[in-house]
Amino acid sequence: MGGLGSPVALYLAGAGIGQLGVVDSDKVELSNLQRQMLFTALDTGKPKVEVARQRLQSLNPDTKITSYYLRVNAENVINIIKDYNLVVDASDNFTTRYTINDACVRTKKTLIHGAIFGWEGQAMVIKPGAGPCYRCLFPEPPPPGSVPSCQEAGILGAVAGVIGLVQATEALKSILEIGELLVGKLLVFNALEMNFRKVRFPKDENCPACGKKSTVIG
Repeated sequence: MGGLGSPVALYLAGAGIGQLGVVDSDKVELSNLQRQMLFTALDTGKPKVEVARQRLQSLNPDTKITSYYLRVNAENVINIIKDYNLVVDASDNFTTRYTINDACVRTKKTLIHGAIFGWEGQAMVIKPGAGPCYRCLFPEPPPPGSVPSCQEAGILGAVAGVIGLVQATEALKSILEIGELLVGKLLVFNALEMNFRKVRFPKDENCPACGKKSTVIG
């Protein structure tokens, strides 16, 4: 429920989605408010998921909001996503991204991926059985320490808003079964040049997650 999760949740609740689950293990911090528009300074120190649940419920009382005050990991991810038709990955670390990807491949649930870094962002849609997954493009996480964290590199709040908007739009298109999804296409946004470009990538038959001989999920 950070810079990406905040706009995604607001748009989905506002659109009338019947049931939403929000997952986060952190509390609201003053330094993050520039990109986490779901919260205010008065929420500092409170669990993000509880503030989010209340705020989203006030936006749309007809939407059922379930909050999970925990960190997603390989042990709990399947149990969390089993009751949902679609998953939106708004995480900020590689471990969680790969965990969610592998779980969605295993359970055949559509996944809307988004990530931001400095002045850039990216988004794609993983639809198991109909296209490549996250590991087809990025087979393994980068070595620890090789990529600066969000705290080290910095994040422009407006970039998070743009990518969150894209994720929410793709989620609604998937639910409505309308339009062309970003399946097999990585959408890259560069705020400094103010442009978008699509990078097409194929399914990897040797992918460790969705390939013929998966080594990740069996």
